[in-house]
Amino acid sequence: MADGYKKGTLFGKPKGDVIKHPGALHSELGIAAGKKIPEKTLAKAAKSGGKLGKRARLAETMKGFKH
Repeated sequence: MADGYKKGTLFGKPKGDVIKHPGALHSELGIAAGKKIPEKTLAKAAKSGGKLGKRARLAETMKGFKH
């Protein structure tokens, strides 16, 4: 590929390696697994610092990807 990433990768890492702790954002926000995180809650969490903010920003980024 022209941008330097291999096919089947995400941010230069294999797709399975991007999310190291599935469900961690849900548990930090107090939302049950399987439920959707509300947009306003996710945006507020993305503005905070630390791991919570990092996980929320990754979730916002990955929201735009096709599943």
